[in-house]
Amino acid sequence: MRVGLTGGIASGKSVAAEELRRLGCTVIDYDQLARQAITPGSPGESDVVIAFGPDITGPEGSVDRVALARLIYANPSARRRLESIIHPLVFSAAALEEAAAVAAGQSTVVHEIPLLAEVGDPADFDTVIVVDAPAEVRLKRLMEDRGFSPEEAGQRLAAQVSDEERRAIADLIWDGSAGEADLAAQARAWFESLCQ
Repeated sequence: MRVGLTGGIASGKSVAAEELRRLGCTVIDYDQLARQAITPGSPGESDVVIAFGPDITGPEGSVDRVALARLIYANPSARRRLESIIHPLVFSAAALEEAAAVAAGQSTVVHEIPLLAEVGDPADFDTVIVVDAPAEVRLKRLMEDRGFSPEEAGQRLAAQVSDEERRAIADLIWDGSAGEADLAAQARAWFESLCQ
Protein backbone atom coordinates (compact mmCIF):
# COMPACT_ATOMS: atom_id res chain seq x y z
CA MET A 1 0.00 0.00 0.00
CA ARG A 2 1.30 3.42 -1.00
CA VAL A 3 0.30 6.12 1.47
CA GLY A 4 0.72 9.84 0.94
CA LEU A 5 1.07 11.65 4.27
CA THR A 6 0.92 15.41 4.11
CA GLY A 7 -0.08 18.49 6.06
CA GLY A 8 0.76 22.14 6.38
CA ILE A 9 4.01 23.17 7.98
CA ALA A 10 3.95 22.53 11.77
CA SER A 11 0.70 20.56 11.53
CA GLY A 12 2.19 17.47 13.17
CA LYS A 13 2.81 15.26 10.15
CA SER A 14 6.31 14.36 11.38
CA VAL A 15 4.81 13.14 14.66
CA ALA A 16 2.39 10.95 12.72
CA ALA A 17 5.19 9.71 10.45
CA GLU A 18 7.37 8.81 13.41
CA GLU A 19 4.56 6.82 15.00
CA LEU A 20 3.95 4.93 11.73
CA ARG A 21 7.68 4.24 11.49
CA ARG A 22 7.65 2.94 15.07
CA LEU A 23 4.77 0.64 14.14
CA GLY A 24 6.80 -0.89 11.32
CA CYS A 25 5.89 1.09 8.21
CA THR A 26 8.60 2.30 5.88
CA VAL A 27 8.41 6.09 5.90
CA ILE A 28 10.09 8.07 3.15
CA ASP A 29 10.77 11.59 4.41
CA TYR A 30 10.80 14.03 1.50
CA ASP A 31 12.20 16.87 3.63
CA GLN A 32 15.18 14.67 4.48
CA LEU A 33 15.62 13.77 0.82
CA ALA A 34 15.55 17.48 -0.07
CA ARG A 35 18.33 18.15 2.46
CA GLN A 36 20.36 15.25 1.06
CA ALA A 37 19.90 16.59 -2.48
CA ILE A 38 22.09 19.61 -1.68
CA THR A 39 24.72 18.01 0.54
CA PRO A 40 28.29 19.25 -0.02
CA GLY A 41 29.72 17.94 -3.27
CA SER A 42 26.40 16.74 -4.68
CA PRO A 43 25.16 17.66 -8.17
CA GLY A 44 22.13 19.28 -6.52
CA GLU A 45 24.34 21.57 -4.46
CA SER A 46 26.29 22.58 -7.55
CA ASP A 47 23.09 23.32 -9.49
CA VAL A 48 21.69 25.43 -6.63
CA VAL A 49 24.89 27.48 -6.32
CA ILE A 50 24.96 28.03 -10.09
CA ALA A 51 21.29 29.09 -10.03
CA PHE A 52 21.48 31.45 -7.05
CA GLY A 53 25.11 32.51 -6.86
CA PRO A 54 27.69 32.61 -4.09
CA ASP A 55 25.49 34.70 -1.78
CA ILE A 56 23.72 31.51 -0.68
CA THR A 57 26.93 29.73 0.34
CA GLY A 58 28.57 29.72 3.73
CA PRO A 59 32.26 30.27 4.52
CA GLU A 60 33.13 26.66 3.62
CA GLY A 61 31.44 27.00 0.22
CA SER A 62 28.44 24.74 0.80
CA VAL A 63 24.82 25.92 0.62
CA ASP A 64 23.80 28.05 3.60
CA ARG A 65 20.28 26.71 4.19
CA VAL A 66 19.26 29.76 6.26
CA ALA A 67 20.32 32.19 3.52
CA LEU A 68 18.61 30.06 0.89
CA ALA A 69 15.38 29.90 2.92
CA ARG A 70 15.45 33.67 3.43
CA LEU A 71 15.73 34.14 -0.33
CA ILE A 72 13.09 31.68 -1.47
CA TYR A 73 10.42 32.58 1.08
CA ALA A 74 10.71 36.24 0.13
CA ASN A 75 10.67 35.54 -3.62
CA PRO A 76 8.12 33.13 -5.13
CA SER A 77 9.96 32.94 -8.48
CA ALA A 78 13.18 31.98 -6.67
CA ARG A 79 11.24 29.31 -4.77
CA ARG A 80 9.88 27.88 -8.02
CA ARG A 81 13.38 27.86 -9.48
CA LEU A 82 14.74 25.98 -6.48
CA GLU A 83 11.87 23.50 -6.65
CA SER A 84 12.62 22.83 -10.33
CA ILE A 85 16.13 21.78 -9.30
CA ILE A 86 15.36 19.86 -6.10
CA HIS A 87 12.04 18.12 -6.75
CA PRO A 88 13.23 15.82 -9.56
CA LEU A 89 16.13 14.69 -7.34
CA VAL A 90 13.79 14.09 -4.41
CA PHE A 91 11.21 12.13 -6.40
CA SER A 92 13.94 9.98 -7.96
CA ALA A 93 15.46 9.22 -4.54
CA ALA A 94 12.00 8.43 -3.13
CA ALA A 95 11.33 5.95 -5.93
CA LEU A 96 14.59 4.16 -5.14
CA GLU A 97 13.75 4.00 -1.43
CA GLU A 98 10.28 2.65 -2.16
CA ALA A 99 11.64 0.00 -4.54
CA ALA A 100 14.12 -1.15 -1.89
CA ALA A 101 11.38 -1.33 0.75
CA VAL A 102 9.07 -3.34 -1.49
CA ALA A 103 11.91 -5.67 -2.49
CA ALA A 104 12.55 -6.24 1.22
CA GLY A 105 8.92 -7.32 1.69
CA GLN A 106 7.42 -4.11 3.08
CA SER A 107 3.69 -3.93 2.40
CA THR A 108 3.02 -0.36 3.59
CA VAL A 109 5.18 2.50 2.36
CA VAL A 110 4.36 5.96 3.66
CA HIS A 111 5.53 8.94 1.63
CA GLU A 112 5.79 11.91 4.01
CA ILE A 113 5.39 14.73 1.48
CA PRO A 114 4.89 18.24 2.85
CA LEU A 115 4.01 19.63 -0.58
CA LEU A 116 1.84 16.81 -1.92
CA ALA A 117 -1.06 19.18 -2.67
CA GLU A 118 1.32 21.62 -4.38
CA VAL A 119 3.59 19.42 -6.49
CA GLY A 120 2.52 15.79 -6.19
CA ASP A 121 -0.29 13.73 -7.63
CA PRO A 122 -2.67 12.36 -4.99
CA ALA A 123 -3.79 9.72 -7.50
CA ASP A 124 -0.34 8.10 -7.17
CA PHE A 125 -1.33 6.85 -3.71
CA ASP A 126 -3.79 4.27 -2.44
CA THR A 127 -4.59 6.57 0.48
CA VAL A 128 -3.82 10.22 1.18
CA ILE A 129 -3.75 11.24 4.84
CA VAL A 130 -3.76 14.94 5.68
CA VAL A 131 -2.66 16.04 9.15
CA ASP A 132 -4.68 19.18 9.76
CA ALA A 133 -4.24 21.97 12.30
CA PRO A 134 -5.55 25.54 12.21
CA ALA A 135 -3.20 28.16 10.80
CA GLU A 136 -3.02 30.01 14.12
CA VAL A 137 -1.84 26.82 15.88
CA ARG A 138 0.81 26.22 13.24
CA LEU A 139 1.95 29.85 13.35
CA LYS A 140 2.38 29.63 17.12
CA ARG A 141 4.35 26.37 16.81
CA LEU A 142 6.67 27.86 14.20
CA MET A 143 7.48 30.77 16.48
CA GLU A 144 7.67 28.90 19.78
CA ASP A 145 9.16 25.57 18.69
CA ARG A 146 11.32 26.62 15.75
CA GLY A 147 12.21 30.17 16.72
CA PHE A 148 10.82 31.88 13.62
CA SER A 149 9.86 35.53 13.73
CA PRO A 150 6.19 36.30 13.01
CA GLU A 151 7.21 37.43 9.51
CA GLU A 152 9.21 34.25 8.80
CA ALA A 153 6.42 32.04 10.10
CA GLY A 154 3.85 33.91 8.03
CA GLN A 155 5.97 33.58 4.88
CA ARG A 156 6.18 29.82 5.32
CA LEU A 157 2.44 29.46 5.80
CA ALA A 158 1.75 31.70 2.79
CA ALA A 159 4.07 29.62 0.58
CA GLN A 160 1.78 26.58 0.89
CA VAL A 161 -1.67 25.91 -0.51
CA SER A 162 -4.68 26.76 1.60
CA ASP A 163 -5.96 24.36 4.24
CA GLU A 164 -9.09 23.86 2.13
CA GLU A 165 -7.05 22.83 -0.92
CA ARG A 166 -5.03 20.39 1.17
CA ARG A 167 -8.11 18.86 2.79
CA ALA A 168 -9.67 18.44 -0.67
CA ILE A 169 -7.08 15.77 -1.60
CA ALA A 170 -7.54 13.78 1.63
CA ASP A 171 -8.97 10.32 1.98
CA LEU A 172 -8.43 10.67 5.74
CA ILE A 173 -7.89 13.73 7.91
CA TRP A 174 -6.08 13.46 11.24
CA ASP A 175 -6.39 16.26 13.77
CA GLY A 176 -2.93 17.62 14.53
CA SER A 177 -4.11 20.40 16.83
CA ALA A 178 -4.56 18.43 20.07
CA GLY A 179 -0.92 17.50 20.65
CA GLU A 180 1.55 14.73 19.93
CA ALA A 181 0.01 11.97 22.05
CA ASP A 182 -3.41 12.46 20.48
CA LEU A 183 -1.99 12.46 16.96
CA ALA A 184 0.09 9.34 17.63
CA ALA A 185 -3.07 7.63 18.87
CA GLN A 186 -4.84 8.48 15.61
CA ALA A 187 -1.93 6.99 13.64
CA ARG A 188 -2.02 3.83 15.79
CA ALA A 189 -5.76 3.42 15.36
CA TRP A 190 -5.41 3.70 11.57
CA PHE A 191 -2.53 1.22 11.49
CA GLU A 192 -4.41 -1.26 13.66
CA SER A 193 -7.44 -1.04 11.37
CA LEU A 194 -5.15 -1.64 8.41
CA CYS A 195 -3.70 -4.75 10.04
CA GLN A 196 -7.18 -6.18 10.62
